[in-house]
Amino acid sequence: MPNTLQKTAASRQKAADPYSLTSALKNGGPVVWASCLIMGLANIAAGQFIMGLLFLAIEIGVIAFLVIPNGGFYWISMLPSLGWREQEKVFNEETFVYEYIPGDQSQLILLYGVASLCIIALFVVMWRASVRSGYKALSVKKAGKHVPTFVDSVKSLFDENVHKLLMFLPTACLAIFTILPLFYMMSMAFTNYSKEGDHLVLFDWVGLKNFIAIFDSTSAIGKQFGSVLTWTLVWAFFATFLNFIFGTIVAIIINRPTIKCKGLFRGCLSMTIAVPQFVSLMVIRSMMQPEGIINRMLLSAGWISERLPFLTNATWARVLVIIVNLWVGIPYTIMSVTGILKNIPAEQYEAARIDGANPVQQFINITMPYMIFVMTPTLITTFTGNINNFNVIYLLTRGEPMYVGNTAGETDLLVTWLYKLSVDQQKYNLAAVIGIFTFVVLSVVSLITYRSSGSYKDEEGFK
Repeated sequence: MPNTLQKTAASRQKAADPYSLTSALKNGGPVVWASCLIMGLANIAAGQFIMGLLFLAIEIGVIAFLVIPNGGFYWISMLPSLGWREQEKVFNEETFVYEYIPGDQSQLILLYGVASLCIIALFVVMWRASVRSGYKALSVKKAGKHVPTFVDSVKSLFDENVHKLLMFLPTACLAIFTILPLFYMMSMAFTNYSKEGDHLVLFDWVGLKNFIAIFDSTSAIGKQFGSVLTWTLVWAFFATFLNFIFGTIVAIIINRPTIKCKGLFRGCLSMTIAVPQFVSLMVIRSMMQPEGIINRMLLSAGWISERLPFLTNATWARVLVIIVNLWVGIPYTIMSVTGILKNIPAEQYEAARIDGANPVQQFINITMPYMIFVMTPTLITTFTGNINNFNVIYLLTRGEPMYVGNTAGETDLLVTWLYKLSVDQQKYNLAAVIGIFTFVVLSVVSLITYRSSGSYKDEEGFK
């Protein structure tokens, strides 16, 4: 109910905005309408000369970028074809040497084309802000009130508009390093950008062909996708909840009043966090080899008659990565759970003991519900991180053992398979499809799970 009321109030506030774009276009007058073509004109008419000139400079800069040779319009016009001119070898009769005339590069066309479209989208946002700003300035001036100067606008960035100042850099970095690469990768999924067929320099749009190939269970790549996806979900489930369960048990044991040297135990268990995963996982991989120290010790002790296939058998390798991930991840869970246990109100345990509840009942009815309430966002984040857990899988098993004649190993996750398809095998189109699928599934599952949790529905606290 509170969330519904907040959304209703926000909708009413948005609808009641007297300086919205709709109001500006409807009631702005000739000057505001002209500012739709010449950005900043209304601001200049209202006396905001610096603000108006800044908007005008943005418009001139964007237009210049779009119309110059090899500018934005050129790259956008090349997007439908992605280029067709191949590199040419021409003999120069004057110098008697061969010269190479560069051809089109589809990768650059796609990248610069997508970037140009993003710049146009950003320009539309700035255009909207310009029209609203000019309309607001003229309205204030007509009302006989003080029109904020450029200095006033700058001062407001450190007062009522401080959120805009603080969020500018993170938003810009998000657009440049996340949104733009995301659109570029999504576009790549609809092309034949791959080493197969020699489409690394010049490639074309192929529509949904790559998606059909990935999700076709009768094709070779489709069978691999189903197998890798199943193992990825199984891995993420066990890697998340086994860490949570065992980490919680260890944290509760250490937190008991009768346990001495709590800090020493927590410190020893947390040593795995201090050691870089690259080092520890490479050492473990070396130890688990057929000729590694583990097999040698077991053979020398007479406990086994032949070497154990830790990395050469699919079942052994999968169990191994789950166990090693427990060793790596349990200390993080211990730290999180310890902090939560110390914040559970002692009065609840006191009341439970008075009512005759035993330790198991206290854990089921007080400790566990409180921990689930607090740690739901953490569990969602951990589950997502385990689906994308590149380090443990790739450094420990390399995705091995490999399927004969195929591209994915039996311990490969979607993320490690994506890495192999793109970096090792240069099948960028198929890798892009897998990246999109992973992104969509994780986003939907995370949002639905979080919005259904008590942490989201009851933000006031656990009762």
